[in-house]
Amino acid sequence: MYIFDKILQHMTGIITGDIINSRKKIPESWMVKLKETLSLFGETPKDWEIFRGDSFQLEILPKDALKACILIKSAIKQFKTLDVRLAIGLGDKTYAAKTITESNGSAFVNSGECFEGLKKQTLALKSNFQEFDITINTMLDLANLTMNSWSVTSSTIINTTLNNPNLNQKELAQLLGKSQSNISEGLKRGGYDEISKLLHYYNTKVKNL
Repeated sequence: MYIFDKILQHMTGIITGDIINSRKKIPESWMVKLKETLSLFGETPKDWEIFRGDSFQLEILPKDALKACILIKSAIKQFKTLDVRLAIGLGDKTYAAKTITESNGSAFVNSGECFEGLKKQTLALKSNFQEFDITINTMLDLANLTMNSWSVTSSTIINTTLNNPNLNQKELAQLLGKSQSNISEGLKRGGYDEISKLLHYYNTKVKNL
């Protein structure tokens, strides 16, 4: 049990992603949003890095990995025709370099292999726990049926809600310059309640791996 606890202490999360249809929009239009979102979780190039123009990696606490992915997705889908592929890798970090893209460990390997395995999926996870992966990836496939269809409006509302968890719908409406009914409808169409339940389930399971 002591050895198992030691392994968990070193567990980290690596998100590998790229922008779908990035050439259809000038980079300046979405790059600022991407950098703003990645900056919520650390500094570049130690914690996150953008490379090859539209690809990126982010190191993050395992418990925050799924929320980060949903934040990134809801940020990018605020731009019509754009989407993002995201692969979460959970594991250890055996080599820490000055830049994240030069660091290594099973979390990096799992994230890379997961990303290479993405076909029709736009979000998936790979860890060292197969049963956990099967359950979470089935849930992510179902969640993607909604998230892949987010409109610009729903993406904006969900992103703002996730970034401001202490605001109620009236306050969110004031922040976005919309009516409260617009906020309520946008959250409902975007599946916000179901996504919140998914995040809670994920967090509970990650803590007990």
